Amino acid sequence: MRKSRLFTDKQKQTMSNYTAPSQIAKRQQDYFQDKHVLVAGELEDHYPVMLSSICKSVSVFTTHYGYYLQSKKHKEVNTYFGAELNEHIEADVVLLYWPKAKQEASYLLAMLMSKLGTGTELVVVGENRSGVKSIEKMFQPYGKIHKYDSARRCSFYWGECSQIPQPFDLQSWFETYQIHVQDKTVTVKSLPGVFSHGRLDDGSKLLLDTLKASQGKVLDFGCGAGVIGAVVASQNSGIHLSMCDVSALAIESAKATLAANGLNGEVFPSDVYSDINEKFDYIISNPPFHAGLETSYHATESLLAKAPGYLNKQGQLMIVANSFLKYTPLIEQSFGHCNTLAKNTKFAIYQAEYK
Repeated sequence: MRKSRLFTDKQKQTMSNYTAPSQIAKRQQDYFQDKHVLVAGELEDHYPVMLSSICKSVSVFTTHYGYYLQSKKHKEVNTYFGAELNEHIEADVVLLYWPKAKQEASYLLAMLMSKLGTGTELVVVGENRSGVKSIEKMFQPYGKIHKYDSARRCSFYWGECSQIPQPFDLQSWFETYQIHVQDKTVTVKSLPGVFSHGRLDDGSKLLLDTLKASQGKVLDFGCGAGVIGAVVASQNSGIHLSMCDVSALAIESAKATLAANGLNGEVFPSDVYSDINEKFDYIISNPPFHAGLETSYHATESLLAKAPGYLNKQGQLMIVANSFLKYTPLIEQSFGHCNTLAKNTKFAIYQAEYK
């Protein structure tokens, strides 16, 4: 067991630039000294860049495209984006930032331990309210892990993979279910960590029940498992479908959903509009309003504010949102008007046309 460090006031001030999980990792930096480190999970700062100054190498694997775009600007670390780590990485230690979805943590653990094998050390950091304690049971098939530090309502675990992991099979992690909209049955496939994993959420159901016939170019923005895009494509055979999301797990899920239904569409990662270079006749979305454990509206606010620039004339924006979210003024500011097509006690469907 290694002892916790005590820091001076100046060091504590430097630490405040990082999230709480990174701060507790920084308290225990001896675990990473002179080692090859692979960082993964719910990353929200650039602690890996600082960590590279004491390590032989630092690599970052992220399923979040926005974080990937920012991280790859830092040449001190090697950054990889995807649903699965396919590159050969030299790593003595995995530093896993505990994700908000327990199933995603299990997925990442199975994938990374399978790639790296026995002898790999694992450090897990996360907020206590996120359920990080679950790592104690989750790691049992790989070896032993124990908590060695606790601070700022976060925990720090260290363990080592001592048992040969099972081979990782991405396909086995898909959860499959079917939805019925009008006279169509659509098969949906989703990976852990994807919004509304394994079920149709009530907001998307209201949106799908409200949708009318579409034509031309359609963008399913923040597509998740591809539910909206797949339903629209199944009901409107002549459309040109594009689907985007910030999550690599969502991208793989949407591709699998299209394939399961024999549908065609372009699926690609984008951090809001970062990789969108064309205009559409429809932008349809069940936009996110969470980032990590905190509530965040930034992505949706950017979606609404910039939407007219990505629509053809008479192009339409249609979104579903929780009724308590004040999106109507934002849409009115961008389009000059906002129509409420449907509403219940939880959700509302908003629509606007670019004239």
